[in-house]
Amino acid sequence: MLTIYALDLSPFALKVLYVANALGLEYEKKRINLAGGEGKSEEYLKVHPAGKVPAMQEGDFTLFESNAIIRYLADKNNSDFYPKDLERRALVDQWIDFVTSHIQNGMGRVVYNKLVAPKFGLEVDESSLKCGYEFIERFLPIVDAQLAKTPYLAGDTMTLADFALLAHTDPLEAIEVDVNTYPHLNKWREPLKTQDFYQKVHKFYGESMMASG
Repeated sequence: MLTIYALDLSPFALKVLYVANALGLEYEKKRINLAGGEGKSEEYLKVHPAGKVPAMQEGDFTLFESNAIIRYLADKNNSDFYPKDLERRALVDQWIDFVTSHIQNGMGRVVYNKLVAPKFGLEVDESSLKCGYEFIERFLPIVDAQLAKTPYLAGDTMTLADFALLAHTDPLEAIEVDVNTYPHLNKWREPLKTQDFYQKVHKFYGESMMASG
């Protein structure tokens, strides 16, 4: 039985859940309360030595890091979400890495300082918040321009790169970014949010925000 350790507000964990759902996998989701210290338990540290989410366990096999997990799941299930063709796969990897390194870099700073820190009474780093918005304004136009050229981020069919982008842009409305500024991104993501793989996790990211309270 596949077990996915997750936290509903983590885009990294959402990415894994979206892919698992889209692949039609049966799994048990275990919510790890990081704020409550569950990530530091001796048992969980055997699964993820850094005590973070997501992680997965299948029999005696454990794996952490979201991008490693989604690649493993797609490969194991012979899914074209992660193409076997070398050039197509390289393009998927390129966009996964771009989204993780650039889009999430900005989103993470803003989500933490605008949503997480105030919620838990933690100090807000205004400099990091400003930097996060600057990252978003710099790098979201690049994916918007790519989606003006191709129906999906890495070409004509949906791949792991799209799940990554969807998960890491999920909080856009919650952090008050005007998504209409990015028309191609908005046109791409809205239909995806109506699909079963997404709806089985939540109706919208704000639902997860409210549920976490």
